[in-house]
Amino acid sequence: MENRNQTTLPLSPSEMTIQPIGIIHTPFYGKEEAPVQGAFQPEAVGMVEVFPEFSAALKDIEAFTHLYLIYRFDRAGEIELVRAPFLDDEPHGIFATRHPCRPNGLGLSVVRLLSREVNVLRVAGIDVLDATPLIDIKPYIPRFDSYPDAGEGWLTDKESRSKPSGRE
Repeated sequence: MENRNQTTLPLSPSEMTIQPIGIIHTPFYGKEEAPVQGAFQPEAVGMVEVFPEFSAALKDIEAFTHLYLIYRFDRAGEIELVRAPFLDDEPHGIFATRHPCRPNGLGLSVVRLLSREVNVLRVAGIDVLDATPLIDIKPYIPRFDSYPDAGEGWLTDKESRSKPSGRE
């Protein structure tokens, strides 16, 4: 009989392979140019190019005003589990931040969908570097995704600011 209180770990680390479904095009070619968060630069427009073999998956996406983009931080620096994020000088655990130097290097942005032309989405509020690999797209649904009473943790009193110079 199986003991449900015991966890069995694999004998060797498992690997997961994720292939990009597209590419994100933005006006930001360097890390210094990209905003800390898309909400800080809502007028920034980009194009999300979904590879043709996945274009059927875009059916009905025009009905949504906002989308989640999940992408690879392909130009992030060294992973540090505790570091000072862009909006604070105090170090925090990487999972308590949205810093790009993460163990699995996945980013998440909410963007406003402006239009769709076949397999290309025009979006606003983009905050990623040009030519960033796109991993997935999900619709933002306020009924499921908005929690007005959610706490902001250490960010509660932090104001928007530019990225500190020299900080990855």
